[in-house]
Amino acid sequence: MKTKKARLITNLVTYGVLTALFILLTVMIDNKTISRSLKGQLIPICCWIVMAVSLNLVVGISGELSLGHAGFMSLGAFSGIVSSGWLLNGFGMEDPTLRLVLAIVVGGVVAGVMGALIGIPVLRLRGDYLAIVTLAFGEIIKNVMNCVYVAVDGSALRFGFLKNDLPGTLLLNGPMGAVKVKAISTFAAGFVLVIFTLAVVLNLTNSRSGRAIMAARDNRIAAEAMGINITKYKMMAFVTAAVLAGMAGALYGLSMATLVPTKFSFNESINVLVFVVLGGIGNIPGSVISAAALTILPERLRFLQNSRMLAYAVLLILAMLLSNNPLMKSLWKKLIPRRREARSGEGEMRS
Repeated sequence: MKTKKARLITNLVTYGVLTALFILLTVMIDNKTISRSLKGQLIPICCWIVMAVSLNLVVGISGELSLGHAGFMSLGAFSGIVSSGWLLNGFGMEDPTLRLVLAIVVGGVVAGVMGALIGIPVLRLRGDYLAIVTLAFGEIIKNVMNCVYVAVDGSALRFGFLKNDLPGTLLLNGPMGAVKVKAISTFAAGFVLVIFTLAVVLNLTNSRSGRAIMAARDNRIAAEAMGINITKYKMMAFVTAAVLAGMAGALYGLSMATLVPTKFSFNESINVLVFVVLGGIGNIPGSVISAAALTILPERLRFLQNSRMLAYAVLLILAMLLSNNPLMKSLWKKLIPRRREARSGEGEMRS
């Protein structure tokens, strides 16, 4: 009971803090007291928070290393852009909110289907092999999107690999990506997606399925001996993360005027992994904080000009050293005694 109560309090505090920040930022936007730079980063921050939390479900909760998370974001981004343009040009749907919701759903579904197709063979691998295959998947998606042309002709979608063969309004232009995108993403939609992602991941983690996923992570042989279907639960975590990444991609893609496939390279997957590691593997609130902080930090360091990324790298190293310092860990435990009590309660229940 104490453990469940502690988890509930932690989750409520997380939702409450995010809601308070959203209200504060909304008031600042209405009063025009927020800088233009920070205002332009609000939607990307929401997207990267969703990416970090969803990847933490795979890396931290499931215990598998995925290096192709940006590939799912790419699928969500371009399928969301295509569906939004199709609804606008093919069916005359002028309502941007409805188009955004439908585009996010389509982006999540497309990424989820691809995640299931990739997960069936990939999740039978372990360790470095899984990381290599997911890395290859991300690069394959990027290169395929460089060759795809999509146009809307009336109410029909036309796909091809040659631009001249497609009549109608062009939505995807091969290596030039999505051009003339109608930017309809909003900060409110990003906040709702963040809360939805946290609710899905936290509820899954604390559910029976989540305990099975963590059991498979901690001791695969013991979990199999207890009758747990390892592939099923690994697939559950992997596909859920893919769906959330696709939804984040759709929100991100519809916040830009143009978007090229090379944006979702291997570097973006590594950036998301950095968010997860810095925030703490398996620590969902930590992923939220690190994703927001590390999205803002490079922009805050622009005054350093050519030394900006060097300073960013040094700050990352210092942050990792401090977070793993025994003195800092002891201070953290003293500041949050409830967390320590909750963990000891879990140990007593297991024993």
